[in-house]
Amino acid sequence: MTRFLVAAARRALSEANSLRFRRCCFSRLAQKEEVVESNNEGFLPKLPPFDYSPPPYTGPSDADILAKRKAYLSPSLYHFYDKPLNIVDGKMQYLFDESGRRYLDAFGGIATVCCGHCHPDVVKSITNQINRIQHTTVVYLNHAIADFAEALASKMPGNLKGPKNLTVRWWGPPWFLNGPPNPTDLHMVVFFTNSGTEANELAMMIARLYTGCNDIISLRNAYHGNAAGTMGATAQCNWKFNVVQTGVHHALNPDPYRGVFGLDGEKYAKDVQDLIDFGTSGHVAGFISEAIQGVGGIIELAPNYLPVVYASIKKAGGLCIADEVQSGFGRTGSHFWGFETQGVVPDIVTMAKGIGNGIPLGAVVTTPEVAEVLTRRNYFNTFGGNPVCTAAGLAVLKVIEKEKLQNNAFVVGSHLKERLTALKDKYEIIGDVRGRGMMLGVELVSDRQLKTPAKAETLRVMEHMKELGVLIGKGGFHGNVFRITPPLCFTKDDADYLVDAMDYTFSKM
Repeated sequence: MTRFLVAAARRALSEANSLRFRRCCFSRLAQKEEVVESNNEGFLPKLPPFDYSPPPYTGPSDADILAKRKAYLSPSLYHFYDKPLNIVDGKMQYLFDESGRRYLDAFGGIATVCCGHCHPDVVKSITNQINRIQHTTVVYLNHAIADFAEALASKMPGNLKGPKNLTVRWWGPPWFLNGPPNPTDLHMVVFFTNSGTEANELAMMIARLYTGCNDIISLRNAYHGNAAGTMGATAQCNWKFNVVQTGVHHALNPDPYRGVFGLDGEKYAKDVQDLIDFGTSGHVAGFISEAIQGVGGIIELAPNYLPVVYASIKKAGGLCIADEVQSGFGRTGSHFWGFETQGVVPDIVTMAKGIGNGIPLGAVVTTPEVAEVLTRRNYFNTFGGNPVCTAAGLAVLKVIEKEKLQNNAFVVGSHLKERLTALKDKYEIIGDVRGRGMMLGVELVSDRQLKTPAKAETLRVMEHMKELGVLIGKGGFHGNVFRITPPLCFTKDDADYLVDAMDYTFSKM
């Protein structure tokens, strides 16, 4: 009897200690980050260890900042989370709030931070340049812009050539002020901008000038920017104001999950030919598309779609524009550029976001033959190609190569997608897992058969994952798709923690 009482006392003491330990863990989570109860074996693992502690924050509080935003900034600005985060520090794949709490950044500043927050090589390149000369203009010589343009052009497919046999309308002075080029000297050239919107605006204008046609074809559900021309090419009412938008036709979206033809890219492509035949004069300026729609919810185009579409566009005398603002710079893992996944070579490539690891920078890449249309008049961008931004861009390319970030995106991204797909088998609320590399989407639905968007649930999961120290984005027309676009330095441990946090959250819903 005595042994029984002693054993019972020991069990009670053990349970009390366990309860105190769990309470301690939850208290620590509320304060900083770390341990929470698991749905299986007691506890989720901690955030992967990371050898960095930010300096103490002495700035204004999140409440003060929010009050100033409301008072002085545009009311169109919005924020994630019921209680918005005050992010004051960043290092590689992690962010830190004002209290020093660490968060795993699985959004990457909207697919922008590719090398990692405050990557030392990029920071060093920026500071070295800014200590010499911060800004001149391109009317003076500076090696930074030329060096980066050369390096960037070297990353493009070698057979990126301007289309032949196009009837080009010409008004103005001769194309080549220093004489016509030797055809064997044709190569890629670059025009730098400050953003992806600017890059897409310029690309569309070039296509219209080169072909003498006005009609542009883009895809439904696409997002290409929020200026006059790009808003026309964007095809979601969520991102369009009631302003004049002419000359753009929106084709059926080759969406393997929600599209009418599933994975049959060639059937979707026929709609582009129909638009040319029945909606235009038979001649078009061009076609613009993302290889993976980012804002649209990480929609990867149906297989064999772009080859058929590109053939139709070229037959109609148009240029093919690849919007690589989000899918470029190794993010897909399998390729450096997203369009390469479809086996095509565009006439114009636009890029931004990852190009500068957070520095405002964009670019349009094409051939001299196509680019010469800009010499008809003066065309200029005051800040495009400034020394600081292009120095950062060159550093980004070097880091991607040195640290093999494209390969890391493939290896870690494949592991992450595999684990997310396993979650889909576990939870009915997950309707689809898609994308490639470190550009992945998880779509939530309340009914798998009807594919009913689970918008409210998506917001709740985001809030709970933030409490677990994981930051993810959302997108899609219905706002029910998690956009997972972390820095390319993400590790397998990071990927596992993200999925474990999502698993835990779903288990509590």
